Amino acid sequence: MFKKYTKEFQYNLNLAFPVILGMLGHTFVAFADNIMVGQLGTAELAAVSLGNSFVFIAMSLGIGFSTAITPLVAEADGAGNAANGKRALKHGLVLCTILGLTLFGIILLSKPLMYHMDQPREVVTLALPYLDLVAFSLVPLVMFQAFKQFSEGLSETKYPMYATVLANVINIILNYLLIFGSFGFPKLGIIGAAIGTLVSRVIMVLFIWILLKTKKKFKPYVTGFNFKKIEKKVMEKIINLGFPSALQMFFEVAIFTAAIWLSGVLGKNAQAANQIALNLSSMTFMVGMGLSVAAMVRVGNQKGLGNFTELRRIAFSIFALTFLLEIIFATGFLLGKNWLPTIYLDVDDVANKVDNTEVIFLAAKLLLVAAFFQISDGIQVVVLGALRGLQDVKVPTFITFIAYWGIGFPISYYLGLYTEFKSVGIWLGLLAGLTASAIMLYIRFHYLTKKLINI
Repeated sequence: MFKKYTKEFQYNLNLAFPVILGMLGHTFVAFADNIMVGQLGTAELAAVSLGNSFVFIAMSLGIGFSTAITPLVAEADGAGNAANGKRALKHGLVLCTILGLTLFGIILLSKPLMYHMDQPREVVTLALPYLDLVAFSLVPLVMFQAFKQFSEGLSETKYPMYATVLANVINIILNYLLIFGSFGFPKLGIIGAAIGTLVSRVIMVLFIWILLKTKKKFKPYVTGFNFKKIEKKVMEKIINLGFPSALQMFFEVAIFTAAIWLSGVLGKNAQAANQIALNLSSMTFMVGMGLSVAAMVRVGNQKGLGNFTELRRIAFSIFALTFLLEIIFATGFLLGKNWLPTIYLDVDDVANKVDNTEVIFLAAKLLLVAAFFQISDGIQVVVLGALRGLQDVKVPTFITFIAYWGIGFPISYYLGLYTEFKSVGIWLGLLAGLTASAIMLYIRFHYLTKKLINI
């Protein structure tokens, strides 16, 4: 019986693998920044964490909104309607560009909030100029997402990966040159990290646009746009799918961002430890995100074909694969919880030895909790992807709000600030929210697919 699911594993992995590498690329930008900035000190690491917390919230809205393009393109591809696929890309690109500029403006207006969040003053002072440049990098990033989601909707997942790998190489090189002032370049500290992020993201969107234009399969889709002719019906369809999808991702990212802010109330070392555990968890989460895209594409294809029995079987094969992989990641976190945090800090730095030792100790405890929520986090994101493939977005938006903000955040807030659990309590709240989300979303998918099969 299990074989009808396992036989799909190879195809699912082949489809998801480039997406996983691409998503890891986004996280690896933060990983590279954190490791290099961590050599400067815990205050600088906490500042990057605080600045990125604002950007991650905005990024979640941009990335979440852009996912509306994938199921529309996948459904058009399954139905053999290329014209609809091109419409989805053109209108999606317009909306993503507008959204990127809007998010940049909102972040600039939100900067004064940092002074009213009970964050360490030295951390805020360092974070503000860093935030300006990284916030502007959202514009090319969200534009890139439009091309990425379109390409993935056609089951061509490797081209966005190429663009992301190139961006990472550029980011790491610029980080090395500008953070530490290597080879005669100015030593800019965390501002150098921000410049690296911005330049790499501009190059990323230009590269994928040029790449898609040169490929025969994509050329009809990505050339000859008439931006003067905007169809209200298509815009509304993308907004109706994209806005709830953006909220879903926002609710999840916002609770992790709240964890950063709550950790900041506990002090710079607690915030730095939270950043380390969050960055490591983000990298394993990208595997779930990649499989979520595979679920969205394959479910969208089957929806276009009208084959709901096969749709359900394929979706369950992706759920099973995710479950097995997340168990492996959980085991890795349990075994490596004391060693992994040492990657981020200079353990031989005598001047910061006390701070670094405390950060490593705290991060190890957080990774213990993170090991357990790997499974919940992976399952909830792939089921959410399958629901997006069905173009079911409104009820899942309500579910994610209840799970993260009705259940998860109150637990994080109480245990983190009013009990001895402190940082660990914040992460226990995250675990509760993710688990509630996984259970409720699975029930929703099970109900919908049974209903579609029985029609």
